[in-house]
Amino acid sequence: MGQRRLARVLALQTLFAWDFFNRKKDIEKIIEEELREMGQDLRSEDFFLSLVRGVIKHIDQIDEIIKNSAPQWSLEQMPLVDRNVLRLGIYELLFEDKKAVPSKVAINEAIELGKMFGSETTGKFVNGVLATVFKISETKENEKEKD
Repeated sequence: MGQRRLARVLALQTLFAWDFFNRKKDIEKIIEEELREMGQDLRSEDFFLSLVRGVIKHIDQIDEIIKNSAPQWSLEQMPLVDRNVLRLGIYELLFEDKKAVPSKVAINEAIELGKMFGSETTGKFVNGVLATVFKISETKENEKEKD
C-alpha cells in the first residue's frame, strides 16, 4: 500500500473512531492511538494529520454538503463508514490543494476506501455523492471565472 493511501486509511479509521464516540473523545488522543497502533509503516505523518485536522476544521461545511448532495439519507441514518469516507473525500475534493490532489484522485481514493471498509454498495454511493459535489463545485468555479 502506498504512503498516501495508508495515510487515508489511518485518517478514515481516526475519523470513524471519533464519530463512533459521538465526537466526545478527544481527537488528539485518537490520533495518538491510531499512530501508535496502526501507523508504524507510515513514513510521514503530515498528510495523515492534514486530512484528519482538515476534516475536523471544516466538519460543519462538509456535513452540510453531504446533506445537500445526498438528501435521501440523513447523516444519522448513514452508516459510519460511508459518512466518514464522504467527509474525507469532500475534504480532499474541495479543501485540499488541487495540484497535490487532483479531483479525480480524490474521488477515486474515496471510492476505494468505501470498497475496502464499507458495504457492497458503499463504493457506488460514494461515487454518486462525490460526482454531484464535483459537478456543483465545477459549476461554481466556472461562474466565478466568468465574473
